[in-house]
Amino acid sequence: MGTAIGLALQEGYIIRATDLSPKAVERAEKEAKSFGVTITFGVADFRTLEKQIPGLYDVIISCDNSLPHLLTDEDILVALRNMSAKLHPDGLLLLSIRDYDHLLQERPQTMPVSVFDKPEGRHISFQVWDWQNGQKYMIHHFILKQVNRQWDTAERITEYRALKREELTKFLLKTGFSDITWQMPEQTGYYQPVVTARKKD
Repeated sequence: MGTAIGLALQEGYIIRATDLSPKAVERAEKEAKSFGVTITFGVADFRTLEKQIPGLYDVIISCDNSLPHLLTDEDILVALRNMSAKLHPDGLLLLSIRDYDHLLQERPQTMPVSVFDKPEGRHISFQVWDWQNGQKYMIHHFILKQVNRQWDTAERITEYRALKREELTKFLLKTGFSDITWQMPEQTGYYQPVVTARKKD
């Protein structure tokens, strides 16, 4: 949703932003209002975009490792077909995922700790990664909140598929995309590998 707000702050873009989570959409609506930008928001699953979202678009963006929430080949193919269905001919698809080619070699168990000092107290965030057989892994995201010298702890658990770049390229080709180009963070300045692809005319 942050990408949508950033684009809406630029001139010449008409933005429609969706998320599977109604809470995420509600929060994004409030943030967009605080920035004074106009965005059409909605709740949608990228496996059913063709039915849920009207119209065709010049560009579809799905960043921040969204696609690897889908754990099977079929779900990924369905999602990409639905994205293609919402693009104009020669429209651009832009995706970003974690660098799983590297992560599958290292199989890290933790991510760096983040510390936030807020008026109500300190918040500490960290992740524990449990790798399963094959290319799936569970993220345990812990958030510690300081309240009156005590700590409240919350845990969120999410399962991901470690999707290699070669695999995603094959899925894109299979769903009719062409001109597939990968760019790494050192090329773009963005923190994840980015792939772009064109819908064939």
